Amino acid sequence: MRKIIQFFKESYAELRKVVWPSRDDVIGSVKVVIISTVIVAAILGLIDMLLLLGIRAVF
Repeated sequence: MRKIIQFFKESYAELRKVVWPSRDDVIGSVKVVIISTVIVAAILGLIDMLLLLGIRAVF
């Protein structure tokens, strides 16, 4: 039981050391992820469309 209590005490102490990002940092990161996702999806969609047109042209 002593090890469990020590684990929770140490976990709490480590969580106190964490530097949490500010709201502005989180919002900025989310914007980057969303924009990157849209760009990659557009590129993959374009590649898919070109491959489909190529396959239809061959067959």
